[in-house]
Amino acid sequence: MKDQYNRKINYMRISITDLCNLRCLYCMPEKGIDHKKKHEDMLSFEEITEIAKVAATLGVDKIRVTGGEPLVKKGIVDFIGNLSKIDGIKDIAVTTNGILLKDYAKDLKKAGLKRVNISIDSLKPEKYAEITRGGNVNKVLDGIQEVIRLGMTPVKLNVVVIGGHNEDEVEDFVKLTMDDDIEVRFIELMPIGEAGNWAKHRFISNEKIKKMIGNLVPLAHHTSSPAKYYKLPGAKGKVGFINPISSHFCGECNRIRMTSDGKLKPCLHSDAEIDILNIVRNDSSRLKEVLEEAMFAKPQQHYLLAEDYQLGKRNMSEIGG
Repeated sequence: MKDQYNRKINYMRISITDLCNLRCLYCMPEKGIDHKKKHEDMLSFEEITEIAKVAATLGVDKIRVTGGEPLVKKGIVDFIGNLSKIDGIKDIAVTTNGILLKDYAKDLKKAGLKRVNISIDSLKPEKYAEITRGGNVNKVLDGIQEVIRLGMTPVKLNVVVIGGHNEDEVEDFVKLTMDDDIEVRFIELMPIGEAGNWAKHRFISNEKIKKMIGNLVPLAHHTSSPAKYYKLPGAKGKVGFINPISSHFCGECNRIRMTSDGKLKPCLHSDAEIDILNIVRNDSSRLKEVLEEAMFAKPQQHYLLAEDYQLGKRNMSEIGG
């Protein structure tokens, strides 16, 4: 269906957990979330699947499963399998930190997973451990090679460049696109959750990153993608730039989000939420109505740069990005 600004909404991002096995500096507090929810306050896989079936009748044909870290959730493989059986769903993807990816990739592909996005902000073991507060980058790199081996390409790597931390690795990331079908996507740091208090002085625009790389050939832009893609001469993969701050893409936004505690978010950068948990449990006949309401209610654009913008109440790990 279309929202009030005539944008076609066909993409649903579903967070299945707010738990994670890392503690990235800009995403989650070092000690984890200080308001952990009870199990009964979270959507079950069965409830999520029921909601996804209704969303498909409204034109949603693409689902991305996020977290927290989705691969820490018990039953993830069967859940992906059930999503893949929904009439109308053509594309199922997962965004993961990659720590557990090598162990799950083969089974996830068999279940119907099409693609994987991997969040990785450093290729250096010590720097990666610093940014993630203890993560092992070699496990992530092994996971990347496994999904390439399985043919789940292109593999998309989401990289947040943080001033004073990893801007010296831009060229190293870009080199990964030379020999493999990898899309390295630089995503501007957003003032959400933990990053909200220091994003301004850590922020590096993608325009600056593009200049650091230099020799890039622009590729055709697909309006369904927030990324603008380029290529190094002779490279097998691509380099993408997602600019939510310096050049927002709200006019082309085609997505709606659902949190693991059953809230529909018409916009990532707004605290506006619609409760769907109680609907699916107590009045499921209204699911279509509530989904339509959330889709139609998408704002025209975010207001991250507005002078009176206030930080959201949730950490990124609770929203799913």
